[in-house]
Amino acid sequence: MAFQCQRDCYMQEFVTSVVACSPAELKQEINGKKEIIKGFNVKLQDTILFPEGGGQPDDHGLIGDVPVLRVTRNGAEAVHFVGSVLEVGREVQLKVDWERRFDHMQQHSGKSRDRLNIRVDPYPDSYVVSSCPLGQHLITALADSMFGYKTTSWELGRQRSTIELDTPSLKPAQVEALEAAVNEKIRANIPVTVQLLSLDDPALEKVRSRGLPDDPAGPIRIIDIEGVDANMCCGTHVSNLSHLQVIKLLGTEKGKKNKTNLIFLVGFRVLKYVERSYSIERSLVSLLKTGPDDHVDAVDKIQKTVKALQKCNLNLLRDMAVLVAQNFKLNPERGNFFAFHKKEGDNEFMSIIANEIATEETLVFLTVGEEKGPGLFLLAGPSQKVVELGPRVLEMLEGKGAGKNGRFQGKVNSMARRGEVEALLLEHCRSEP
Repeated sequence: MAFQCQRDCYMQEFVTSVVACSPAELKQEINGKKEIIKGFNVKLQDTILFPEGGGQPDDHGLIGDVPVLRVTRNGAEAVHFVGSVLEVGREVQLKVDWERRFDHMQQHSGKSRDRLNIRVDPYPDSYVVSSCPLGQHLITALADSMFGYKTTSWELGRQRSTIELDTPSLKPAQVEALEAAVNEKIRANIPVTVQLLSLDDPALEKVRSRGLPDDPAGPIRIIDIEGVDANMCCGTHVSNLSHLQVIKLLGTEKGKKNKTNLIFLVGFRVLKYVERSYSIERSLVSLLKTGPDDHVDAVDKIQKTVKALQKCNLNLLRDMAVLVAQNFKLNPERGNFFAFHKKEGDNEFMSIIANEIATEETLVFLTVGEEKGPGLFLLAGPSQKVVELGPRVLEMLEGKGAGKNGRFQGKVNSMARRGEVEALLLEHCRSEP
């Protein structure tokens, strides 16, 4: 028998009992950092939460009021990771995160083994093949039948998905025709059914597959899109193509090794994409003070203006750097130490100043960046002084850098102690005979 989530993909609540509960750890990425969460692995008599496997993400939901953070498969059993201990033998009510599940049902279902490199997964008392997107399966089937383009791989993203087609290119007219064909199938209200076939059933010959492994066990689970294709599958799926709602092919990108990546959205993802796009459009109307049809031209003009201003600003900074150095050199009361800070600037700005000043006799300390934030620094002067003082400057400003040939420069995390550094350098210069 299969899991309850396979027998009824639309069931959102289910009563079962706890079979086992043991301490466990879960590795998760939170805000870009990998963390280990302590909790418990729970096995249930049956489950409506689909375990991750073969390309289909796991379901989320609740066991009672305890959130299920991960569902994986261990042999023929589903393992639910939770943060609280659950009593063995206790009757519990499962609730599935339906928004996540239905997204997977729209995106996921069986995929022909002769089209993808996918893994075979054993399930209770039946032989099944890992799952893939139903929307993607429909696109793949029609791309093959219409143009002879095989699918070599696919990727289910959080917001959009990609099919890799075995063709160097896909013409815009082909993309348009393919999108029209898949949506025509959706509007045709075509049923999607599940069959369990024995290993010696002649009907297996009609199922697209590269063949079974050497040691299959139990019946074969087949997902049949009537009149379109049939393939082996273990995942949750819609019962009718109309439940996919709509498929939008966003376009293509160049793939690897003479392949083409076809980008697509299915179902609710299309609606969310339209909502996001409209929100962005309204924001751009407000910012650019022009209608949507003129946004591209408006941004192009802004980019050209910014590029011209950046060039002008760079020239002004170069001129300013020369003037700063000349102003120091013309000062009759100048000493053997010069310090200068500017919020706007870069390494070139500092280098011009250092080049204009005779650093063989003068110690020069230059900084650019926020007053108390990150920035850049350059220490230039007599080689012995720079070698001695450079590492101390680096330490005080909490930075990283290196030096050679009378110059020491680097990036710093905080300019907060810049005044202390200037005082240290000035005192060092004054103490010299």
